[in-house]
Amino acid sequence: MDSLSGFVVFNRVAETRSFVAAGQSLGISASAVGKRVARLEGRLGVRLFHRSTRSITLTAEGALFLERSRRILAEIEATEQELSQASGAPRGRLRVSLPQVTGLVMPALAEFMARYPDIELDLDFSDRMVDIIGEGFDVVMRGGQPLDSRLNAKFLGHFQHRLVASPDYLREHGLPEHPRELAGHRCLHYRFPSSGKLETWPLRREHPEQDYEIPISMVCNHVETRICFALNHRGITCLPDFSVRAALASGSLVSVLDDFIERRGSFYLLWPSGRQVPPRLRVFIDFMLERVFPGNAISRTGN
Repeated sequence: MDSLSGFVVFNRVAETRSFVAAGQSLGISASAVGKRVARLEGRLGVRLFHRSTRSITLTAEGALFLERSRRILAEIEATEQELSQASGAPRGRLRVSLPQVTGLVMPALAEFMARYPDIELDLDFSDRMVDIIGEGFDVVMRGGQPLDSRLNAKFLGHFQHRLVASPDYLREHGLPEHPRELAGHRCLHYRFPSSGKLETWPLRREHPEQDYEIPISMVCNHVETRICFALNHRGITCLPDFSVRAALASGSLVSVLDDFIERRGSFYLLWPSGRQVPPRLRVFIDFMLERVFPGNAISRTGN
C-alpha cells in the first residue's frame, strides 16, 4: 500500500510540477509529498525528478516510470469502477470546485451527501479560474462557454441577470426607467478575481458605441455581500436571478430595467478528458444535472 501511495503522489507531482500543488490536491503537506517521492526514489534506486528552486521536471527514468505507473493506476481505477458498479455503492473522495453561488448549489450538495454517504466531498468555493488538471480537481462548475480542449463539458443551465434594489432605496432615490438614469444612483459592482475587471452590466444599447455611465459606490467579489448591501438600501446591483429569487418573491428586493437586460449566463460542469469516469464522478455529474437547474432539462438536450 505504501508503494501504491507513492505512485499516486508521484503522478500528482508529475502533473502539477509542484510539491505544494500536489499536496494541496491530495490533502497532505508539501513536506509529506517530498518524503514520499524520496522514499519511492530510494526503493527504485533512481532519481525521478530534476529539482531546482524554480521548477520540477521529470528525469528520463521519471518519464518512463510515469508512463508505467499511469497504466497501473488506470487499471486499479477500472477495477474499483467495476467493483463499485457491482456493489451499487459509489465511494471515494471527490474534489470539486464550485463558484460562490451557494444558494444555487448547497441544497443539491446536501441532498447528494444524503444519497451517497460513501462519497467524501472535498469542496472548494471560489470564482477564480482553477487549473483543473494541475490542481487535481475531479470536476468543477464554472460559468461561460468552456474553451479548454483538455476538458469534457456538460451544460448545466442558463440563468438571467437582474438589476435589483430595495423598495426603500427606490422610494428615496427614484425608480430608473432607462439605463442612462443609473448615473444618478448608487451602484454596487462585482470584480472578477481572475482578471481584476469589473463585471459589465448586461444592458441593451441603442447603438454599438453607446456606453452608459454607471457610478461605482462599492466593489466586491462576493454575491452574498451585494445581496446584503442591496437589502440594506445601499444601492442597485446586478445579480443572477437564482440568487435573489426569494427576496424578489417576498418583496424585500425589486427588479428594475427588466426590458433592457439583454444577456443571460450559463453554467457548465467540467472534468478532465481522456480518463475513465469513476462511478463517484458519474453519479455526481448526473445528480447535479438533475437538481441544480431542473427547469433547464429541455435546454440541456441540445447542448
